Amino acid sequence: MTLFTLAYPPETPAFKQLVLNQVALALAEDIGSGDLTVQLVPAARLATASIVVRENAIVCGIDWVNACFKHLDPNITIDWLVAEGDRVHSNQVLCKISGAARALLTAERCALNFLQTLSATATQTRKFVDAVTGTKAQILDTRKTIPQLRLAQKYAVTIGGGHNQRLALYDGILIKENHIAAAGSIDAVMQQALAFGTGINIQIEVENLVQLEQALDAGATSILLDNFSVDLLGAAVKINMQRGKTAILEASGGISLDNVLEIAQTGVDRISIGALTKNVNAIDFSMRIATTRSNPIDFSTN
Repeated sequence: MTLFTLAYPPETPAFKQLVLNQVALALAEDIGSGDLTVQLVPAARLATASIVVRENAIVCGIDWVNACFKHLDPNITIDWLVAEGDRVHSNQVLCKISGAARALLTAERCALNFLQTLSATATQTRKFVDAVTGTKAQILDTRKTIPQLRLAQKYAVTIGGGHNQRLALYDGILIKENHIAAAGSIDAVMQQALAFGTGINIQIEVENLVQLEQALDAGATSILLDNFSVDLLGAAVKINMQRGKTAILEASGGISLDNVLEIAQTGVDRISIGALTKNVNAIDFSMRIATTRSNPIDFSTN
């Protein structure tokens, strides 16, 4: 069973279109019938600004920032001093932006919103990835994402060094306790899942070692160990090894930076963490206008 991959890899036209669509919606939400405050600035005024990070972080969201400014004025130039995925430090200048002052000011908040949210996810992910260095465990996300930003956040997880669980309900089968209850038993629900045939990722969640044995007996090849203690995780790995390591084991539930290494050291293959995308603490970025000047071509009146 392979890891899920992004629906729209960054190098594809679909990814670029995803960014443009999200930016267009965000700007429409923010601007509405027009930015009233920016009308206080002369229309012909040009400006140079910079974006500064106020805390240590992993940068993520450059494409979204570019799209926010370019959407309002394609003539804006942005000179990035860092790359996507770079570690940056407090008070570091990330980029310099030049162009129409009105466009810079109007796009500012949406651009920073994307940057602070996606960098937060990438930064949080990197902390967990770094914490399990030296083990075989991979850090995965979940579907606990901000509505309408799922693909963006899952992209940010990969920038932080993590991996994607399934992207959405259409992207593989994950049998949870309510599915088991509704179907009648682990064996019954597994047989229904296996009837789909090859090509579909199938994972089943279990809550104890008895259910683990039942899932293995039913042919499960990927098992989510929900809220297992460290001791039970070790026991689950041992049972799986005794059977010839027939299933990929993934720990989930109650995982924090305080216990993730101990969990990884039990020998589980994967660790999925909702906090990567759910409990995001936005990274502090700011944009500051450095210089302004009049455009020699007065393209409109105030």
